[in-house]
Amino acid sequence: MIKKILIANRGEIACRVIKTAKRLGISTVAVYSDADRNAPHVSMADEAVHIGPAPSNQSYIVIDRIIDAVRKTGADAVHPGYGFLSENAQFAAALEREGVTFIGPPVGAIEAMGDKITSKRLAAKAGVSTVPGHMGLIENAEEAVRIAGEIGYPVMIKASAGGGGKGMRVAWNAEEAREGFQASRNEARNSFGDDRIFIEKFVTEPRHIEIQVLGDKHGNIVYLGERECSIQRRNQKVIEESPSPFLNEETRRAMGEEAVALARAVGYHSAGTVEFIVDGKQNKFYFLEMNTRLQVEHPVTELVTGLDLVEEMIRVADGEALTFRQDEVKLNGWAIESRLYAEDPYRNFLPSIGRLTRYRPPSEGAKVDGTVLRNDTGVCEGGEISMYYDPMIAKLCAWAPSREAAIDAMSDALDDFEVEGIGHNLPFLSAVMNQPRFRSGRLTTGYIAEEFPEGFQGVEPDEASARKLAAVAAAINHIVQARAIEISGTIGNHRRKLGSDWVVAFGQWRFSLSANRAESSIDVSFADGSALSVTSDWRPGKTHSAFKAGTEILGIKVDLRGSAIRLRWRGMDAMTRVWSPRIAELARLMPAKMAPDTSKLLLCPMPGVVTSIAVEAGSSVEAGQTLAVVEAMKMENALKAERKGVVKRVEARLGQSLAVDELILEFE
Repeated sequence: MIKKILIANRGEIACRVIKTAKRLGISTVAVYSDADRNAPHVSMADEAVHIGPAPSNQSYIVIDRIIDAVRKTGADAVHPGYGFLSENAQFAAALEREGVTFIGPPVGAIEAMGDKITSKRLAAKAGVSTVPGHMGLIENAEEAVRIAGEIGYPVMIKASAGGGGKGMRVAWNAEEAREGFQASRNEARNSFGDDRIFIEKFVTEPRHIEIQVLGDKHGNIVYLGERECSIQRRNQKVIEESPSPFLNEETRRAMGEEAVALARAVGYHSAGTVEFIVDGKQNKFYFLEMNTRLQVEHPVTELVTGLDLVEEMIRVADGEALTFRQDEVKLNGWAIESRLYAEDPYRNFLPSIGRLTRYRPPSEGAKVDGTVLRNDTGVCEGGEISMYYDPMIAKLCAWAPSREAAIDAMSDALDDFEVEGIGHNLPFLSAVMNQPRFRSGRLTTGYIAEEFPEGFQGVEPDEASARKLAAVAAAINHIVQARAIEISGTIGNHRRKLGSDWVVAFGQWRFSLSANRAESSIDVSFADGSALSVTSDWRPGKTHSAFKAGTEILGIKVDLRGSAIRLRWRGMDAMTRVWSPRIAELARLMPAKMAPDTSKLLLCPMPGVVTSIAVEAGSSVEAGQTLAVVEAMKMENALKAERKGVVKRVEARLGQSLAVDELILEFE
């Protein structure tokens, strides 16, 4: 029996594995880099070993450092989590030589399926349909352009090793193919230590649907339903659900049987995922790749099947046979997962780093309405989000008997989630949950680009919602006892002033609201210093009472601390501040502060490391030309010229770590 597991990973997946291991009575060992010295997974484990500097290529993906930690602690098994070394056949082989159990598939399966080119050839041989493309390795950018032209644009440029959206680019023309090849190669090298690249046809209007498989060492393999993963940004999944709103039972069975056939062809055991691209118009599916590891989105499968996949992986690694057959696998209800990322949706989802000054997830477990909430996380309040790792902070999951109920539960839970100190995508996730298209299940991998073509600008309150905000302002005014004459703040995109769109004039306890030139009023009265009643001309006779800070009023979540208020409701994210009469008067007398002219400067839009500078002083550039590349949170971000110009000077240097708005170069 396995007695001690070392988790060769970090963050929420390390915490996730530790929880199951402890429930099974198995000791755990955490590993950590300089950046993770105070991370939750370190304190959760029974033992912890330092493995090097913050960059993953000096710590988490250095095989010798992990093996050394195994030897020091006497761990008899290793769980790799996902990413890092999870699909590295050399790592699995090294553990085998050490006599240490690898909680994952056999080396041969990792080699066959971990290489995207080999896996496609094996899939075709096993009778699985595959996407047309060039299955040979590509040596340079010019060869990539030639091959892409032969296949026909658009094409997908992909890393042969790894996953998680790293090393992937869609190219619609030769220039994008040239740039995409180099960017994909760099990301693959930095994330997986393997820079091999191949190209395949990009299927338009695709859905990304994957099948979870599970096999033991006795030849038993089953599939555990599917996960819909079509809501993606830059090939990185954002929202997943199980089952898919698209598949019928016949298609589900066909995809599941092909996934099992492929797993059987390579002698697979442990948990794995076979990913498919599904043509939503023709209802055809094509093999994409197989991930020989636990997937990030595995919780939704666990919620609808009732299985603990980490436990199953441990038992399989220990030689146990599966205790159920395919016909015993049942999908119960609906589960949705929202990935909370340290990315600012109001700044085109640029990575955000910093300290979590506030981190309060909604409470987990079963609710009175029958829904279930789960939050897999690896951070805590006061912790730091660094530039060295993936931007994912947590995975919030909601289960309910139906898809509609699961979406409603997720929407409420997102409103309850409190995060401050960094940019994050909570408002965006909440907005998606309340979109008619999402609720109807009309999903494609282009969903975000199609629904937010100008980027995410926040959710604009309608008139009824704006009235609710005014009612909340009345309650806040009473609570802080400021007799405020003004409220200022922002709604949605954090740039629009509340006062410029909704004029809130204070009477004794009457708030007059002007929205789109249509006036209405809200009467507010109070009792015993804490209760609140609200009546208005838009909902005659409707009252709401017993308001307390930290709960809700008229369905709007309120976080009240001093005079600063955060309001979250159905994707709206409003920050308001109540002003005392004297402060408001002084604020009106302050001169307007003019923003500095940065039109001739290229400033770093996020904290990151400069990995490439494509110009020098005196260079003439065209609109759309790449000027520099900045890497942050394991992703490369190309910074391009907005118009023609001549470079006056280059301030940044290759390999330099830059802060937000730090100067990279200046134009004449």
